[in-house]
Amino acid sequence: MHMGKSIRLERIFNRNTERTIIVPLDHGTTVGPIDGLVDTRVTVDKVAEGGANAVLMHKGLARCGHRRHGRDIGLIIHLSASTSLSPFPNAKVLVGTVEEGIKLGADAVSVHLNLGDESERDMLRDMGRVSASCAEWGIPLLAMVYARGPKVKSEWDAFTVAHCARLGVELGADVIKVAYTGDPESFSRVTESCCVPVVIAGGPRMDSPREILQMAHDSITAGGAGLSMGRNIFQAEDPARLVRALHSVVHLDYSVDQALALFEENAV
Repeated sequence: MHMGKSIRLERIFNRNTERTIIVPLDHGTTVGPIDGLVDTRVTVDKVAEGGANAVLMHKGLARCGHRRHGRDIGLIIHLSASTSLSPFPNAKVLVGTVEEGIKLGADAVSVHLNLGDESERDMLRDMGRVSASCAEWGIPLLAMVYARGPKVKSEWDAFTVAHCARLGVELGADVIKVAYTGDPESFSRVTESCCVPVVIAGGPRMDSPREILQMAHDSITAGGAGLSMGRNIFQAEDPARLVRALHSVVHLDYSVDQALALFEENAV
């Protein structure tokens, strides 16, 4: 691996565990300034305080989230976008470049692909170009790859998710983000076919902290490298407290019960 990529990956992954907690904050482009994303600096402070390894956002939001105090945290600049107002919300287009990410001080960049969408070929082409640029500049590439389209029966099917992950690897991604398949046995089929770290998406809002911690624990058990979880973290009642509990699972190998006890112990 390019030395620059190795150094930058250590800024968004824990060197000792080789795992990560990433908090995406790119939802404002897709759905607008929802709860938890109105004041970016406050949100970044909270998740950094809890022990998250990196935040992910679009290029223009970096100036709104930059802090000159508090705990350090890695930065991933997202290069893909679409909106929920579009008749084609799954058609992601490039809205940034690797060079822009580097100028902003990013430790990595990310792209989003929806396999099965009618615009799949455009997203594949874009990822190929971004991957080549990342290799040239020595900056890690995180690929968010989901199965969403008319031929997709279930975007959580293990073989389908494994296909998403493998495509990301084969097109040069250094970290893959995919949907969680629901249980460790099926998710292990995803991780075993990847030679790069695989992190899980948070998915829809969950009902309880235990449910979130259980998913994190089970994905790690199956060979996952951590989380890239947005709304379930930044819309939590106390994001710092939840991240602290997730940190104990991802980086300290706590059981779900131990992590939940920590979560409840830190309640205000």
